[in-house]
Amino acid sequence: MERGEAKFPENLHRKTNNLTFCAQIGLRIMAMSTAFAATWTIVTAKQTLVIFGMQFDARYTYSSAFKFFAFANAFACCFTFISLMFVFFSLRRGLSPSSFFLLFLHDLFMMSLVLSGVAAGTAIGYVGQYGNSHAGWMEICDRLKKYCERVTTSVLLSYLSVICLVVLTVISAGKSRQI
Repeated sequence: MERGEAKFPENLHRKTNNLTFCAQIGLRIMAMSTAFAATWTIVTAKQTLVIFGMQFDARYTYSSAFKFFAFANAFACCFTFISLMFVFFSLRRGLSPSSFFLLFLHDLFMMSLVLSGVAAGTAIGYVGQYGNSHAGWMEICDRLKKYCERVTTSVLLSYLSVICLVVLTVISAGKSRQI
């Protein structure tokens, strides 16, 4: 009977580690994919409008907040890919608590970066949608619907990336505390 009791915690520990690795890999792929899709969507969002014979272009490069948003997502995508490779190649030997602590720091930094980028993108998107009468800024989304829809899609994808990175941060923090 003692043998059966000894095997149960061992199998449970192995199953928990397998579940953790699967969650790490799945969430990193999801975070990387959504950050890449958000970057691609904002970079390709452009629209030209002609009013009274004058041509007006809307592109992400015209707003420093959208530039920061795009580069934050691109940076997070690349570094999440690097961390995915680290986790993937660590499957055989397992990750120590100190490795999980490094992943925790990485995930926390990436989450903070993407969150600040999406906050900047959301703020400028709100001004584009509703304007700001106190500052004299008019809304533009009633005229540039295609551009605004793509920016909104990009911001939503980035919020999904933030959610994945928050969950990864919590998982890494919990595993780094185990002895």
